[in-house]
Amino acid sequence: MSVVYFNGPVQNGTWTLAGRPGKAAGIRLAEALNALLGAAAVPHLWNTVTLAGDLRQRSAADRATVGRRTREERAVAAKYAPGPLPASGLLTDADPAVAALALEMTEALLADGTLALREMPVRLCAQCGHMTGTGAEDCRACGHRTSRAANRALLVCDRAAHPPVLAREDFHAAGARTPTHLLNIARNVPDPLVLCRSRDHGVSLAPLGLDGMVLDPRAGLHVAVLAAAARRGAARPVMTVTENAAANVAAHGAPFRRHGAARLRYLLHGRIPYEAAAQERLYEVHRADPEVRELFTTWYLPLCAARERAGIHTARLPSLLKFLRRAHLARPATPPGDVLAELRGDAAVGDMRWVMNARALACALADRENSTGSAAAPQKGAP
Repeated sequence: MSVVYFNGPVQNGTWTLAGRPGKAAGIRLAEALNALLGAAAVPHLWNTVTLAGDLRQRSAADRATVGRRTREERAVAAKYAPGPLPASGLLTDADPAVAALALEMTEALLADGTLALREMPVRLCAQCGHMTGTGAEDCRACGHRTSRAANRALLVCDRAAHPPVLAREDFHAAGARTPTHLLNIARNVPDPLVLCRSRDHGVSLAPLGLDGMVLDPRAGLHVAVLAAAARRGAARPVMTVTENAAANVAAHGAPFRRHGAARLRYLLHGRIPYEAAAQERLYEVHRADPEVRELFTTWYLPLCAARERAGIHTARLPSLLKFLRRAHLARPATPPGDVLAELRGDAAVGDMRWVMNARALACALADRENSTGSAAAPQKGAP
């Protein structure tokens, strides 16, 4: 089965994609690569299992009539305003299909000994009962300053008894340097690793006897990708993610990167300096028309970000725009079959060196134009 790219679920919050376009980098990268591979558009994935979301729900004046799931759905939809929702749909890490798969995977991992239910000492907020962590810190759920020691059953993974939480083969990037620093960061996790959290919303672990607990959202992000891949019958799902995000979620997601024939890998991408890319002067100096500007911000920069994984430096923007404009002018009416085949081969293995190859880039632009009818037209509903 072919590779399919999915964005690492974006954390829901009080912002819009128009105001913070960098949040859509992973979505745009996945869309660009899937289109080059000739794959149908995939749903945009969102992370809604957050303590901040719990607090918004608790403080909302209409909480008695608007449930948490509805509030999250409305908040995600508002991210795309004033445009439409993606035609390919949306999927959150608390979707019923994700929850069902997460419980199925968790039960299987408990059965084979990868995970365990174990009573452990914890600290609970003396006022609201939220699990506050190991230290005597203020409760992040209600702000109360006193916690109490308690024992409670938790979902855990004994790291010492299992393979490393992150290995070279977990990255999908032919021709790229293995991010050794991420391998080292991922190894530096507690043992045992706790995989549940006290939340109001998420994949409930009550069926396992853990009342009031949900699957750690860092694990749930991976299950969301696998659930989306299962709908497509994709055995080789690839999640687009920044290095910082990978360092934060890889350890908790390690037991949840495989399901049946499917194995999830990461494609790293850097951050894009969208504030600088929004400056009118940049496009005036390089005589870039609106079509090229749209291509640059919504298509080419996300692709470049997968090549420049440490982030695109602002000083690089003029040269990248100039390179794209020249390739756009040189795009053929029909891209040569051998070049297009090589491009698709590179896209399938995550080799992003082609974005700085003038001939390959021109052919990719031509293929995009032939597929969409316009060189700069985004997919319907794209942010």
